[in-house]
Amino acid sequence: MGMVMTRTAAIVVSGIFAVIAPGTVAGIVPWWISRWKLQPPFLHFYGFRVTGIILILASLPVLLDSFARFAVQGIGTPAPVFPTRHLVVTGLYRYVRNPMYCAGFHG
Repeated sequence: MGMVMTRTAAIVVSGIFAVIAPGTVAGIVPWWISRWKLQPPFLHFYGFRVTGIILILASLPVLLDSFARFAVQGIGTPAPVFPTRHLVVTGLYRYVRNPMYCAGFHG
C-alpha cells in the first residue's frame, strides 16, 4: 500500500515536483538543444517571440493553481507515486480533465 500523505507533505512534495517536472521540460531540455543562444525569431517576425512570451506567462498561473489544488484539496501530488486521496473538481478541473497539460501545451 502507498504512503498516506498529510496536507503539509503534499504541499512540499508538489512544490518539489513542480520545479523538477516543468523545470526539466521547459528548462533543461531547451538548454540542451539551444544552449540558450538566442536565434532570430521564426520567419524574422518578432511578434512570434512576443506571442510566445505572453503564452508562457499566461500558462504559469494555470500550472501553479493545478499543483496547489492537487496538494491542498486532493491531499496528494501530480506525481504518480504520490497520487491524490480526493478527486479535485474545482477551479479549472471543473472544465477540463487536465489543465496542467493545457498550460504546458499553450506555454
